[in-house]
Order: sequence, then C-alpha cells, then structure tokens
Amino acid sequence: MEQEELTTAAHAGPVNGVEPLIHFGPTLLMNLVTLIVLFLILKKFFFEKVRNFIKAREQSVQDTFDNAAHVNKLADEKLQEYNGQLAEIDAKSREAIKESKQRADARAQEIFDDANRRASEMILQAEREIEREKLKAVDDMRDQIASLAIYAAERILEKELDSSRHMAIIDSIIEQAGNSGWKH
Repeated sequence: MEQEELTTAAHAGPVNGVEPLIHFGPTLLMNLVTLIVLFLILKKFFFEKVRNFIKAREQSVQDTFDNAAHVNKLADEKLQEYNGQLAEIDAKSREAIKESKQRADARAQEIFDDANRRASEMILQAEREIEREKLKAVDDMRDQIASLAIYAAERILEKELDSSRHMAIIDSIIEQAGNSGWKH
C-alpha cells in the first residue's frame, strides 16, 4: 500500500501546491537510457578526439616552451660571444691607441731632436759667419789703416809714393804686428 501511495504521490500532481522535482516513471527511465547511450556514443567518438586534441595541444605548448628555452639558450650564448668579441675589440682598440701614442711620442721626439740639431747647425753657421765678418772687418781695417798710413806718409813727405809697392810693405808690417800679439 505504501508503494501505491508513493507512485500515486509521484503522479498525483502538486502536493500542497508544490510540484515534485523528479517524476518517477517510464519517461525518467527512458531519459536515463538515452543519457547512457549518448554518453557511450560521445565517449566512443567525441571524448577520445577531445582528449587526443588536448594531449596534442599540451605537447604543442610543451614543444613551444622547449623551443623558447632552446632559443633563449642560443641567444644567451650569442650574447656571451658578442660580449667576448666586444671585449676583444675594446682591448685591440686600446692597444692600437697605445701604439699610436707611442709612435706619436717617438715622432715628436724625432722632430724635437731634428729641431735641436738644426738649431745647433744654425748657431754654428752663425758663429762661422760672425768669424768671417770679423776677419773681413779686420782686413777692411788693415786696408784703411794702410791707406791712412800712406796718406799720412804722403803728407809728411809731400810727395807721391808708389802706392802698390808701398801697400805690400805696409801689409807685411801690419801682418807682422798682428802675429806678434796685436789685438783687434
């Protein structure tokens, strides 16, 4: 009897104005069978494909991460290589600057030494020129002294002398006087 009440209650309609959520009966059984068949069909045809797709996608993502890690590793290696090359280039440029400075210093020293040598030569040449001028001035002074002596002698004797013959005599007297310590 209770069984009948339950079945009657389930089909009877609303109880106290509220309809039950689940109606037990052939429709419910048919819905359950349909759901199970649908689940089996989906499992056979759809779930496997979805799972394969998800696995393929996971593998693709993992491959992408692995590839990105590999690319990052290669980029780090290249960066290290480029940094090494930059350091080498920097060292070479510093060495080149050092060598250029040394060559410039050596060239500056050569120019300085050459300028000193030329200045010394010019001073020596100027001293020689001064000595020549001095000797020329002494010779000119001798000639003037000789001319004055002849002129004085002509005036004293009041007659004309043979100037070329007497000039040789006066030159020899002046030469003897110069060799004996005559100061000029």
